[in-house]
Amino acid sequence: MGIAHFVYPGAVHTRFHHSLGATHLMNIALNELAIKGIDISKADALSAKQAILLHDIGHGPFSHALEFTLIHNIQHEEISKLIFEHLNEQSDGKLTNALAIFENKHPESYLHQLVSSQLDMDRMDYLNRDSYYSGVSEGVIGYDRILQMLTVVNDQLVVEEKGIQSVEKFVLARRLMYWQVYLHKTVLGAEHLIVNILKRAKELALNNVALFATPALKFFLYEQINRNEFLGNKEILPLFCQLDDDDIMSGIKVWMHHPDQILSDLCNRFLNRNLYKVKLSSQPLHDDYERISKKLLSNGDIQEEDLHYYLFVGTTSNDTYDPDDEQIDILFKDGEVKSISKVDNALINELTSVSIKKHFLCSIIK
Repeated sequence: MGIAHFVYPGAVHTRFHHSLGATHLMNIALNELAIKGIDISKADALSAKQAILLHDIGHGPFSHALEFTLIHNIQHEEISKLIFEHLNEQSDGKLTNALAIFENKHPESYLHQLVSSQLDMDRMDYLNRDSYYSGVSEGVIGYDRILQMLTVVNDQLVVEEKGIQSVEKFVLARRLMYWQVYLHKTVLGAEHLIVNILKRAKELALNNVALFATPALKFFLYEQINRNEFLGNKEILPLFCQLDDDDIMSGIKVWMHHPDQILSDLCNRFLNRNLYKVKLSSQPLHDDYERISKKLLSNGDIQEEDLHYYLFVGTTSNDTYDPDDEQIDILFKDGEVKSISKVDNALINELTSVSIKKHFLCSIIK
């Protein structure tokens, strides 16, 4: 949930909770498919549960918020694969089959779809879990109904016709949760603030300014680690695995007293919840940017080269359902299979499949 608890105080559940929940749903899904005559071996069933249990293991501190901040140009999925491979080596190859499912190299491709797709166990768990803990009821979905309607046709995961409405609710719930929780403007501002704190800390570290940090965090602050170095140096992964939210928070608590004015100010803002003021718009916010930048620079407290720590613009987007990525297929009683966006009178159509893009402006003043 990153820093969503700044807005929804109950949203403090961990990724470990989510991983266990997704594994539980995988077990239910596999049992439902077996009841319908889908031949799943015990080995494949175990491997599918192992794959979903480990699917998010590569996430760093504060989830998606700090992705690409400590390490450039490497996604958490790639780190998950590295850890997966390392665990496989440690277990003498006992995770080889699970790794094949995770990478979509297993001959039964529907097993990978249960792990990662438009209708996977990952999304099915986090929507209900995040909705419950945040208190945002729009995210509640009937996962039990969807799981009962799953089947396999031509090695592809499909949903029986009777489950169309449940799937529509699932897709729309995801859209609502993104705008109400994950991309809530206050959450957006808090996440960008912590990103800027680490950017400033790294800028100072690379200029050999002394900073308090745990050993693992110190390594990633004082070393410029890119994707190739991370993938090619086996000594870096164990250091990354030592990082969690506490490493970042302990640094921020100490840095709020650092002599660097910018780092100290940003840390104080974060810890005292004096967050960025965020404006969202369907149109670019250039005029607002110009107006606020003149205001911030006029009193001389902020230098132009440091303005980006106190004022910046960006874009964010929300894809309800992307049929070009991977579609959700519906199985009709006559045996025909259609994408849900092509079903007559369905709520999920070409209009609702369009990505919604919003421009945002973050500033310390309005």
